[in-house]
Amino acid sequence: MTGFVAVLAATEDIPTPDVDWSAIAPNLILMLGGILLLTVVSVVRGRLPGWFHAVWTISVATAAIVAVVPLWQRVQDSGPESVLAGALVLDGFSLVVTATICVSVILAALLLEAYLRRERLGGPEWYVLMLLSASGGVTMATANDLVVVFIGLEILSVAVYVLAAMHRRRVSSQEAGLKYFVLGAFSSAFLLYGIALTYGATGSTNLSRIQAFLADTVITQNALLLGGLAFMLVGFGFKVAVVPFHNWKPDVYQGSPTPVTAFMATAVTAAAFAALLRVYVTTFGPTYRTEWQPLVAALTVLTLVVGAFLAISQTNVKRMLAYSSINHAGFVLLGVLAASAAGDAATLFYLVAYTFMAAGSFAVVAVVGRRGDGHHDLSDYQGLSRSRPGLALVFTILLLSQAGVPLTAGFLAKFYVLAAAVESGYTWLAVLAMLTAVVSAFMYLRIVVTMYFAEPEGEPRRPRIPAAAGLAMGLCVVGVLVIGIVPGPLSDVANDAVSQLVAVGR
Repeated sequence: MTGFVAVLAATEDIPTPDVDWSAIAPNLILMLGGILLLTVVSVVRGRLPGWFHAVWTISVATAAIVAVVPLWQRVQDSGPESVLAGALVLDGFSLVVTATICVSVILAALLLEAYLRRERLGGPEWYVLMLLSASGGVTMATANDLVVVFIGLEILSVAVYVLAAMHRRRVSSQEAGLKYFVLGAFSSAFLLYGIALTYGATGSTNLSRIQAFLADTVITQNALLLGGLAFMLVGFGFKVAVVPFHNWKPDVYQGSPTPVTAFMATAVTAAAFAALLRVYVTTFGPTYRTEWQPLVAALTVLTLVVGAFLAISQTNVKRMLAYSSINHAGFVLLGVLAASAAGDAATLFYLVAYTFMAAGSFAVVAVVGRRGDGHHDLSDYQGLSRSRPGLALVFTILLLSQAGVPLTAGFLAKFYVLAAAVESGYTWLAVLAMLTAVVSAFMYLRIVVTMYFAEPEGEPRRPRIPAAAGLAMGLCVVGVLVIGIVPGPLSDVANDAVSQLVAVGR
């Protein structure tokens, strides 16, 4: 008993951080929403209607977006701040990425509701995993410590590994989950090793302290730090699927359940790029940009070229969109490479715009795929304009936006990153990006021509459009057109958010 009292007295001297629960409210809502959903379903045991899980998930994600609003006003009034003893940072950038991830959850949940009924795969576990994965993505976006980045990455990834393999009647789904898990674990090892090397070189894993250390100290023997930067870039490069770390993406996108593919293309990409930008631009940008920019420039060239040229050689639409997303990752890297306020704002604008473009495109793919989720060949889109003219029009708008046609979100997203790259002296890379955009446009137009001008074999198929999936597609089209025609609000938000993107809590 005396020993217990002594231990208890000793613990009273251990400093514990003050937790501002309101500052982490969006993340708490997502995490607790997933846990409560699992708890409620376990208690009720099958007495809930089939739509309950989707409505719950959408409500939780909406509540998280609502929680972002007062926090946005708070950082605009008082500036960025650190929370949880500097482990997390509250700034405009992290809040916009958080809202983007929540929008991805809403769109993916709408697709899942109809998909699971069609595939007879009902169950709450899909939605629970998606909410938990989103909480990991928010943790990555708000992380102010490399260890927290890694923890967020693992929470994000492990749930998605399982989601990719959840279609128990499709071997390709289980294969996709296994591939994603094995290669993901390998890339996580690279990231963790890079964090260890960075800690060895700087004496800290806190991004604010690393930035302060590099600003005040000249490292004469920096091989350890450069190794850490290189290894971490491999880990992040896998998550955003830049070449040559992209080989998993076409296979995983093709084999995964299509709503899960939509979630990976949007939420996972946004979270990974947010962490990449905060680590390399914000933390290492002021002092070490000349060391990492040449390597990122090389990856950008490979990603733009490989993504564009391999996309046009595919005949499976999901693989086309997978390679297309690799090319889009190259465009986002242009904003990261610029390492400027304009580049950061352009990156954020692109991530928001791409969320609507990618989610809407995969919503169409999910509908056309029909029961079994296996009708994704280009020939399955023949005559779609006659059997489902509205669906063909929606897909056309989304594809043209990805191609960068004016009056769409894709045009402005590409324009902003190209302008930022030119401003930072990467004119040659901007020209290369525009050339690859022309190549990618051929792929998008190939799908459009197939829908409108190719004659189907036999009677044209008329896929059923569930109300939830139709709502998701409608929201994406509206988002793409509104951002493309009236970009001012989103552009202002991106600029305001980037103005807060600084290291805090030194």
